[in-house]
Amino acid sequence: MTEPASHGWAPRDTGFRSFTATALVGRGDEAWNRASADVLLWKVKTRSGFWVESTGPVESGQRTTVTVKALGVTVVEPVEVVSVVQEINRVGFAYRTLPGHPVSGEEAFIVHRDGENVWLTLRSLTRAAPQQPWRALFPLLLVAQRIVRRRYLRSLR
Repeated sequence: MTEPASHGWAPRDTGFRSFTATALVGRGDEAWNRASADVLLWKVKTRSGFWVESTGPVESGQRTTVTVKALGVTVVEPVEVVSVVQEINRVGFAYRTLPGHPVSGEEAFIVHRDGENVWLTLRSLTRAAPQQPWRALFPLLLVAQRIVRRRYLRSLR
C-alpha cells in the first residue's frame, strides 16, 4: 500500500490516514552508502528509540517485533515486512502491522538519491487498531506518531 519502489505515491482512499515526508540525509557517495545500508538494518527504528527483535537485514515476508518504552510502559509492535526495494538509486522497505500492534496500517522507509543529494522518505497509512486499549488510545497514539516521525527523519543523518 505504501509502495516503496514507486517514485510517486498517491495513496488510495482506503480508510487510512496517509502521511509522507522527506528529509535530506546528506550528500555524496559516502552518505548514500551509509544511509542505504542503514535503512535495511532497521536503523531508522533503532536510532529513534525502538528495539527490533531482528538483528539482520530486512527481508520480504519477515515477521519481527519492534519494542519501545514510553512513559514507563513497554509497547510491543508485531510487524511483517511486505516489500523490499534495492535499486541503484533507491533502497528501502515497508512493513504492515500485525494483530497486537497499537495501530493498524503500513509504514515505509525509503532512501533515494537525486544527483548528490541523499533523501529519506517516510510513507504511512494509519488507522485505529481494532483491539482495546489501543483503539481508545488512538488520539494519543497520533500525537506520539508525530514525535516519532520527527525522530525518523533525523535518524540517518
